[in-house]
Amino acid sequence: MRPRNHRRSRVAKIKIRQVRSSIGQSERHRGTLRSLGLGKIGRTAEHTESPELAGKLRKVRHLVEVVEE
Repeated sequence: MRPRNHRRSRVAKIKIRQVRSSIGQSERHRGTLRSLGLGKIGRTAEHTESPELAGKLRKVRHLVEVVEE
């Protein structure tokens, strides 16, 4: 049995903002934006850091920016 006061690790959160339009982009890029919770310029989404997220951001890096907090 684990003690009640066990430490929880802090999960890194990343804020992503869409800065360019998806018009003229491939269907794969538009789908990636949708999976990130984006779709309109200026919209912001927050996600936990993961290898899957890094791959998605790499795919649409020309359309989004990572927001510093």
